[in-house]
Amino acid sequence: MRVLGLISGTSADGIDVALARIEGAPPRLKARLEQFVTIPYPGAVRRKVLRIAEGVRATAAEISQLNFLVGELFAEAALAACRRFRVSPAKIDLVGSHGQTIYHQGRASRFLGREVASTLQIGEPSVIAARTGIPVVADFRPADMALGGQGAPLVPFVDYLLYRDARRGRVALNIGGIANVTAIPAGAQPADVFAFDTGPGNMVIDALAQKISGGRISFDRGARLATGGRPLRRVLDRLLADPYFRQAPPKSAGREQYGHAYVERLLRLARGARPEDVLATATLLTPLSILDALHRFVVAQMRIDELIVSGGGAHNPLIVAQLEAGLGGTRLRRAEELGVSEDAKEAFAFAILAYESWHHRPGNLPAATGARRPAILGKVVYPPRGTK
Repeated sequence: MRVLGLISGTSADGIDVALARIEGAPPRLKARLEQFVTIPYPGAVRRKVLRIAEGVRATAAEISQLNFLVGELFAEAALAACRRFRVSPAKIDLVGSHGQTIYHQGRASRFLGREVASTLQIGEPSVIAARTGIPVVADFRPADMALGGQGAPLVPFVDYLLYRDARRGRVALNIGGIANVTAIPAGAQPADVFAFDTGPGNMVIDALAQKISGGRISFDRGARLATGGRPLRRVLDRLLADPYFRQAPPKSAGREQYGHAYVERLLRLARGARPEDVLATATLLTPLSILDALHRFVVAQMRIDELIVSGGGAHNPLIVAQLEAGLGGTRLRRAEELGVSEDAKEAFAFAILAYESWHHRPGNLPAATGARRPAILGKVVYPPRGTK
């Protein structure tokens, strides 16, 4: 099958579209990335998504309207990608759409007298199916949560398929808005794999870059601003005391923990400091919290021969340099060395998860999410007849 994977991450900077050719079934599933592109969000849509994800008061009408609007944008991105790839939509067998997360609470909390965990991804799949004429698998996380899992991380299933090795212990590190790791011991079976979110990836850095620049930039390209600063040790120590870093896996994080309120707290702690120093502090927080997670929760369970890095943070030289300095004898590799570029991996992953769901096979790893058992993920939406 040829499958399009669609996702917009916690940074909400655009829609990633990966075209994958997939065949077979685990453990002999074969998947190849054919093409990848990112289609930016309109600025007004990005701002609305981020405001709602930050918990700013919104009406049911706004969320409903945004759900359908983002569905239109995902459909437009899929069709634009097909034009860019020179592939007719009629040649695409399936779409896997993660959608846009606007709320995720993996651990249950008290709500109206009951313990409830929940997640909400928008980007109406019925719109995507109708506009593209292609069946869509979407809304992947709830099936895992219905079985007691946190609904995240889900990419570890694909990390295992891509990176398992009989002799080398590997950790796949994705540094998106949130950073997460998948630990794959040498010779691992699926039940041996474990994964979790380590904490902030690019989310805090990006928010500070926008604030410092007065909105002129959306991220610190090449760590140019942070390179001109010096980390504030006192502030960094306070940030690293976050209880989340000591919480044992399985665990997941999001904008609820590391969004606007967190950035405002960081700015209060750093009051009076140079903007470049504040940004350098936030940039150093990401690799230090990742290294802490590896030493605290992974090293005791497996030997890490290779750390495979993907996501936007893989392009930040300060983050990469700090990781290399803290890894000792572990080899750091970029995801593209193993066949899938660091920017494309998550969209590629949801193409594979959609393929598995289409074939009625589970796509979660209970050891990673905490679910009681494997689950077939997502909901299937068929296009109207005559649209393809």
